[in-house]
Amino acid sequence: MNTPSYDELYQRACERKGGEAEVEALLPTSATKQQLTRLGSDRYLAEFTRKIFQSGFVWRIVNNKWPNFEEVFWNFDIERLLMMPEDMLERKASDPGIIRNYNKVKTVLQNAVMISDTERRVDSSFGEFIANWPEDDVISLWVYLKKHGSRLGGNTGPYALRTLGVDTFLMTVDVETFLRNHNIVDSGTHSLRALKATQHYFNELREESGRSLSQLSRLVSLGIGKNFTDD
Repeated sequence: MNTPSYDELYQRACERKGGEAEVEALLPTSATKQQLTRLGSDRYLAEFTRKIFQSGFVWRIVNNKWPNFEEVFWNFDIERLLMMPEDMLERKASDPGIIRNYNKVKTVLQNAVMISDTERRVDSSFGEFIANWPEDDVISLWVYLKKHGSRLGGNTGPYALRTLGVDTFLMTVDVETFLRNHNIVDSGTHSLRALKATQHYFNELREESGRSLSQLSRLVSLGIGKNFTDD
C-alpha cells in the first residue's frame, strides 16, 4: 500500500471536514523555543501532573478540581516540594479538594525530582532543556520522560508536551489506525521500532509540507475515523 503524500492527506481532511478554512481552524499551534524556555519548571510539573491524573479518568473532573491541586501543591513550586517530608505528602493525598489517589500523588514529588535532576545535569532550566530538544527526534524526549519520570510513558508524556506547546505528533487511535493501514507500523505503537518508523514518516511529511509535527498529526486524524462534518 502506497504511503499518502501531504497533498493527499490535506485533500482528504478537507473533504471530510468541509474545506480548507475548516481544516485550518482545527490545526494546533506550537510554542516557540523562546516561549518554551521562558515557561517555568513549575508549569511543566503542573502539566505532567494534570495529565497523569487525567489518564484513565474523566478529564473534566480533573480540570474542575485543578485550582485545588495548585493550592495543595504550592503552585508546583519544585524547591518547596523537594523539601516536603513524606508524611506531608501522604496528608496531601487525603485532601478532599483533589483526587485522592496516593500512587498518582507520589508522582508530584517524583517528577519534581526528575526536573531538578535534569536541570542540574544539563546546567540549564527545564524549559531550556525542552526547547533545545531536536525537533526531528521528539520520540527520544518521550523516552526520556518515560525513563526518568514517573507515569509519563504511553500517551501521558506526549499529551502533556503537546499541551505545553511542544511540537509533537500524538499516537491517538486515529493516528495508530492510519499508521497500521499504511504499513508504517506493524508492532506495538510505543515500541522503539514503531516510534522510529512514525518519527521518520512525520519528518518526511514535514520536509515535504513545511507543516509542524503537531499539525501533520492532526491532519492524519482528520482524515480517518468517524469525523465527517455531518456526523
